[in-house]
Amino acid sequence: MNDTVEPHPSSFVIFGVTGDLAARKLVPALHALQRGGWLHPETTVLGFGRSDLSDDALRERLADALAEQQGGPLGDAWRHLAARIHYVRGGYDEPDAYARLAERLDDEGHADHVYYTATPPQTYGDIVSGLADAGLADETAGYRRLVIEKPFGEDLDSARALNALVLERFKETQVYRIDHYLAKETAQNLAVLRFANTLFEPIWSNRAIDHVQITMAEPLGMEGRGSFYDQAGVVRDVFQNHMLQLLALVTMEPPARYDADAVRDEKVKVLRALACADPETAVLGQYTAAPAGADRPDTPAYVDEPGVASGSRTPTYAAARFELHNWRWAGVPFYLRAGKRLEAKASEIVLTFRRPPHVPFDLPMPPRADRLILRLVPDEGISLRFNAKHPGQGIELDRVGLDFAYQGQYQRPNPDAYETLIQDVIEGDATLFMRADEVEVQWKVIAPLLSATESLRPLPYAAGSMGPVEAAELLARDGRHWYRPRKD
Repeated sequence: MNDTVEPHPSSFVIFGVTGDLAARKLVPALHALQRGGWLHPETTVLGFGRSDLSDDALRERLADALAEQQGGPLGDAWRHLAARIHYVRGGYDEPDAYARLAERLDDEGHADHVYYTATPPQTYGDIVSGLADAGLADETAGYRRLVIEKPFGEDLDSARALNALVLERFKETQVYRIDHYLAKETAQNLAVLRFANTLFEPIWSNRAIDHVQITMAEPLGMEGRGSFYDQAGVVRDVFQNHMLQLLALVTMEPPARYDADAVRDEKVKVLRALACADPETAVLGQYTAAPAGADRPDTPAYVDEPGVASGSRTPTYAAARFELHNWRWAGVPFYLRAGKRLEAKASEIVLTFRRPPHVPFDLPMPPRADRLILRLVPDEGISLRFNAKHPGQGIELDRVGLDFAYQGQYQRPNPDAYETLIQDVIEGDATLFMRADEVEVQWKVIAPLLSATESLRPLPYAAGSMGPVEAAELLARDGRHWYRPRKD
């Protein structure tokens, strides 16, 4: 968010307003922006959906969901926002519905419009065509910005086709392809850590870094997403987008300016230099049932989750080794892993530095490698782990750390990622969004791993573990081991 930008009124259209994403993320984000003074008081929200609802019925539904999230009654900020929430009923493939939407937008009287596709991916084409055919992509009177949720396509060919369709009706500058992980404070702080400090940038290369690990571990299972997940799997769900984006942020060259075009240019260079994922160096897994424990109920196997096909071979875990073929990172392996029903909830980036070339002390074993740990979930922050002398006679090494945590450093909580992204769309800042070529090269990088998911049977792992035991062998072959989240 930009403190210097004055909010101005606009119309914010949510396609799929009765769905889970709108209730859990979009409306709470708009409410938080309203409460914090980031949203212009005359901004209106138009919900678009198939359900037969009145304005009041929609407001009541959204209020109930928001009150449940907040654990208490809603205040004046909600009442002010709710009075400006309206509903337009229609199918995504019905031209008349877009004509009604256009009339309603004219009635609201705001020059600027944002369109948010909180809908299943198969509707994106209909929404794009419907908006353009109704004249709602034309920017003569004000800006028209289209936000497209992930997944953007399901492989390289479908992503190219969707890009072609979108860019036939909208300009690239109007399109905001969203990846909410880019809006997490620690992800954004990566650029500041590297480019605003003289301490880190000189050692941010193969000269000092031995390897990099990126982990996205989730203890939950399907949580009602079984049908969607069974079509996507872990590679499409998080590897193609979240994980490759984090890798690009860690490894990109310093941009000349920190703006959308310059940052995305550098990320695309990284992705083009990234060797395609090799199935021979990858591990795919699927969680099995776990009996009830002291702190958890029975956990069903993935194939027993509602919405999942019987005998499904969709992977719920993946680990893979990547390499970057450029001057800065040649020879540094990047180990990525992500999965469902794992031991702990953790999204973090761990940079392990090379050991000292010579240690003059008489030690029983070599000193442990220094590590820089960037935590995105939970407890966003940055930790540096290194060796120091233990007090007393002689030289005995102790493991010590320097820790920065957002929660302890700042009095206010971090904004939710969707708050940041919605505000950026309204302000016209596309830095945290993906460009067409960026999306396509990500699909290209991940294509071999996708092929493996279609031909290989995933290895079983117990729910509540950290994945298949074979994932440890992926690093052991290189003489390394996985960093255990929240421990060293």
